[in-house]
Amino acid sequence: MSPLRGIVYKLMSVVLFITMASLIKASSGHVPPGEAVFFRSLFAMPVIVGWLALRRELRTGFYTANPLGHFWRGLVGTSAMGLGFTALGLLPLPEATAIGYAAPLLTVVFAAMFLGEQVRAFRLTAVGLGMIGVLIVLSPRLSVSGRDAVTTAETLGAFVALTAAGCVALAQVFTRRLVRVETTSAIVFWFSVTATVLSLLTLPFGWVVPTAAEAVQLVLAGFLGGVGQIFLTSAYRHAEAGVVAPFDYASMLFAIVIGYFVFGEVPTLVVLGGAAVIILAGVLIIWRERQLGIERDRQNRARTP
Repeated sequence: MSPLRGIVYKLMSVVLFITMASLIKASSGHVPPGEAVFFRSLFAMPVIVGWLALRRELRTGFYTANPLGHFWRGLVGTSAMGLGFTALGLLPLPEATAIGYAAPLLTVVFAAMFLGEQVRAFRLTAVGLGMIGVLIVLSPRLSVSGRDAVTTAETLGAFVALTAAGCVALAQVFTRRLVRVETTSAIVFWFSVTATVLSLLTLPFGWVVPTAAEAVQLVLAGFLGGVGQIFLTSAYRHAEAGVVAPFDYASMLFAIVIGYFVFGEVPTLVVLGGAAVIILAGVLIIWRERQLGIERDRQNRARTP
């Protein structure tokens, strides 16, 4: 274990993923979300396959004992990606990023509902606090006065982003089920395959021939997504989840910087305030999980003769 290396890898993955999102956003005015999902998934696959080959994990990456589980995980994950890409085209980058922070909160709820995980008052309180933060971010979009085409599209984008966060949370639940019988390499590989195939189902809904610049952006987004996935996986190999997970929220800083200098977006105080509340709730949940993990380890050592 090397916590510092794990943190560095985590931050690198955050930078790569927010850059990938920016590239998708840059092409969203012309390229449909389903087509963007195809490029993102297809061009991530060579990176992932190369990584598995270097680690001599190709056999474990290709092998699966639960193909149906991969399909359902892929279906929900692909839906999350498509909805997330749609939201990027409708919302400022910092706002879409902030709403996406609802995913870990919803994961706690869905894990209790579908996996039977025990959720005590502390985590429920933190989830409630986080959802208040989500409502703060959404509040400017809930007004019905002064409505025009732009604000209507942004309201739609906010709810699409929240739905995407829900799909991300469901995908996490499916992943938790898969890790009981599947390797990490198999989960990463088969998600890319499933997402690539499923994205082709959107062909009848208006795919376009991207311009040269858009093609470069989409291919680069796929490449960065693949590399980001590798750094993310490596981060959790080198440090405990409770150590590296809070650095997910560094994406807000990068989203603000990229949004301002690339897209001319200035986040409102409401979005920043709501994001701060969501981040606080997420960090509290991560801290609580870490404390419970330490307690479980202590109890296990006490039982060992």
